[in-house]
Amino acid sequence: MAQKHNCQVSIREYRPSDEHVVISLFRTGLLEHVYPAFFKALSHPDHVGVALSISMAGYVLGGSSYFQALLFGSAWAGLIYYCCHEIYEGYMMRRLSADMADIQASYLENPDNGFWVAEADVNGQSKVVGVVAVMGKREGEEGERFDDCNGGLMGGGSEIAQDAGDGSYGEMSHVIVAFSWRRKTVGSQLTRKALDFCKERGYTHLVLDVSSPQTAAVSLCEKLGFVQTASHSNTHANRWFSKLARINVMRMEKFI
Repeated sequence: MAQKHNCQVSIREYRPSDEHVVISLFRTGLLEHVYPAFFKALSHPDHVGVALSISMAGYVLGGSSYFQALLFGSAWAGLIYYCCHEIYEGYMMRRLSADMADIQASYLENPDNGFWVAEADVNGQSKVVGVVAVMGKREGEEGERFDDCNGGLMGGGSEIAQDAGDGSYGEMSHVIVAFSWRRKTVGSQLTRKALDFCKERGYTHLVLDVSSPQTAAVSLCEKLGFVQTASHSNTHANRWFSKLARINVMRMEKFI
């Protein structure tokens, strides 16, 4: 049964008819992190220094050519953008060929998992404006994670999970809200639905991984009582891509 909330939004279980819009939200929600990641990486002091050095080399090699200096600097910026794009797109493609390839089988047919959408009344028509998923996990069980609250990647076992009584916990992912519906409590409502589900299943806590460019997601998690328990830079991409993109992944957890 759908749960009514503010802003004329209801949280309900995923239906097969939602597939097209959910996949579209998933793609958009992940790839929109590329630019924030790019600008964050490019503004790092190390990258600024490299960009200036490369531009100066272009200026000298081009015979005092400002154009060649700009060209060399742009090439460096292009490489950083490519690394950021490959990390997020690579994760997206892996998930589209895994759990997102059959949401019904991956989530709804397994009582330990769940997948919900936020539905809003837009001009008299119901429209899916957000999604969230939860997978039940056991101690020692690891999976590839990249929360679309997005956008975390796989991390090692957590300290909280190691201390849990029976080792069962929920892993939240694909927390995505349509751009025009952000800052309207939709993300909070989806996260609370995930927490309620974990409580019903008897899970000890809920975890998710968030990538460093997602500052709004981190802020939301902290507001809802999540705490950071770990951080790593394993993005499952080429390690040089990860180094150049300078993307860290933060493990956020909350006891239930």
